[in-house]
Amino acid sequence: MPKRAEIEAAVQTYLKQIKSKSPVPETGTQLSQMLLAPVANQLGNKRLLIVGDGVLQLIPFAALPLGQNPLIAQNEIVTLPSASSIAILRQQVQGRTLAPKAIAAIAAPVFEKDDPRLQNIAQTQAETNNLNSMALTRSLLDFGFGRSFGRLPQTRQDADAILALFPKNEQKSAFDFPANLATANSPDLAQYRIIHIATHRLLNETRPELSGLVFSLFYPQGKQQECFLMMRNIFNDLPVELVVLIAGDTRLAGVTTDETKKTLKEAKPGVGIGGLTRGFMYAGAKRVVVSLWSVSTV
Repeated sequence: MPKRAEIEAAVQTYLKQIKSKSPVPETGTQLSQMLLAPVANQLGNKRLLIVGDGVLQLIPFAALPLGQNPLIAQNEIVTLPSASSIAILRQQVQGRTLAPKAIAAIAAPVFEKDDPRLQNIAQTQAETNNLNSMALTRSLLDFGFGRSFGRLPQTRQDADAILALFPKNEQKSAFDFPANLATANSPDLAQYRIIHIATHRLLNETRPELSGLVFSLFYPQGKQQECFLMMRNIFNDLPVELVVLIAGDTRLAGVTTDETKKTLKEAKPGVGIGGLTRGFMYAGAKRVVVSLWSVSTV
């Protein structure tokens, strides 16, 4: 294989092209030559288990071309954060009874003081909770900006459409204020086979232990609440069949301050998203579906 720097440069160019909605990114063929061509004659129509290191965790391998077609056209693809996780997953699911209910959806949290869903703006503005000690703030300091997350209104519509596919008595919805940390940490989620989470995620590629998911920052009356589910706190008992993580994405890329430029040099692309995936798998999730970049909510 080529040197790491050459592969990383090709990956970054490919991701930039595919995010710009280029139908067939030219660099996809280049990456395929680097990563797939050396073993192409051994692939056949086998199931492929891919453990990507570093920036390779950000590649949608299924979309890479192999011949005239994308890889997914001839191969089933399974992605794992590490080879050793196979044994752990098999041990976790062996003899496990399926959860009695179908799906729990957490979406559309309340992030901002001026959100119209807040009933008491004055109280919100007067709130003086000191969040400097919170992990969310510590992680955000690496990014060089303050606490600010845009609203995700489309995520509620998406979740409603998904819930409509399941019987009412087998589902749970937590939208707006109930889309909070308490809900995300609740043992009640273990009663559902599918967990759908649509919120902002913070991927800290310098200190991956500070990566996590951001939930509602406010109670309905405007009081602030803890909202950040860190990777290390995901390691709870969550014996579900599928976890879906989708929505806004915040990374270290693009920072401009001197301190964050220094931090960026130490970043390891891919470790943030890999850490979140690993956290849910080790918690007991049989499968995790993760969006590899920010999803438009317009």
